[in-house]
Amino acid sequence: MNQVMQEQLYEALDNNRDVLTIVEGKNDKRALERYGFNKVRTLNKALFKVVEEIDEPEVIILTDLDAHGQKLYHYFFHECGRRGIKVNNRLRQLLHFSELRQIEGLTRYLERLS
Repeated sequence: MNQVMQEQLYEALDNNRDVLTIVEGKNDKRALERYGFNKVRTLNKALFKVVEEIDEPEVIILTDLDAHGQKLYHYFFHECGRRGIKVNNRLRQLLHFSELRQIEGLTRYLERLS
């Protein structure tokens, strides 16, 4: 990841700490909370229930960047769109240009960039 993209990644992380963020599991949640995110939900129930419980106008979907995570992302992107919930993709797009594939590794990845 080049210097400009690194700066954009840090900016996206800093500017989205208060946006509801959906992640796959508790380790992903911990990684984001270590970086100051305070509205993180995990997939700890049926997917349709997670969507039904979204009570925010905007959401970030940070499922892992592997095949399974991509399938989950597409489900949530579609369902949120149907419900008029804006999906903020900036952070996810930036992470696609990194070697990071699992959100739980975000803290270590950011430490290596520093």
